Amino acid sequence: MSRSIHDQTLALAGVFQASALVQQIAHSGQCAESSFETCLRSLFATQPETTLDVFGGELKDLREGLSTLASVMSQQSKQQDIEVLRYALNLINLSSKLRQNSDMLDVIGSRIDQARHTASHFGYSHSNLIANVASIYTDTISTFRQRIQVSGEPTILQREENAAKVRALLLAGIRSAVLWHQTGGRRWQLIFTRRKVIMTARELAEKANRSVYD
Repeated sequence: MSRSIHDQTLALAGVFQASALVQQIAHSGQCAESSFETCLRSLFATQPETTLDVFGGELKDLREGLSTLASVMSQQSKQQDIEVLRYALNLINLSSKLRQNSDMLDVIGSRIDQARHTASHFGYSHSNLIANVASIYTDTISTFRQRIQVSGEPTILQREENAAKVRALLLAGIRSAVLWHQTGGRRWQLIFTRRKVIMTARELAEKANRSVYD
């Protein structure tokens, strides 16, 4: 796995895409289905040849994450950006705890393998798969003392299908955070490489946008 800024930015975009979709669902109950599918698909990419392969191999599938990453890291002070950043940093912290827990990693890997049939049969946005992935998060990551508090509309978050989507996205975000670490990403580095990450994310977002309209 490459350890370049390019690959670190792609992996970090995965974290921010999941975080942005959590924020959207929590406030409106909706998000872009294609972006959601990209996040869930990443959970099943266990033997990728490249970092981008984790997200389906096409930049356009990470457009939301790349643009969100560039916006949030530019320190714009919109409330939604603050929420997304909080989720992303929490996902990175939780991924660190997960990497130190080999038994939990084994359980998650086994449960993901079991869910492959559901994914191939129903697709990545089917309620059966979403509920399956959400239950993996509940049975594993949710047992850590540190918990991610999701802000939003209580009536929206109380709906089981929305809660399941949020949990599934949080698991996908942790998967991307683990990938970020595998590509050489470190929390302390974000301070020193922030400008490079923003610039790379903007360049990749522009390429992604062009690929959509080509």
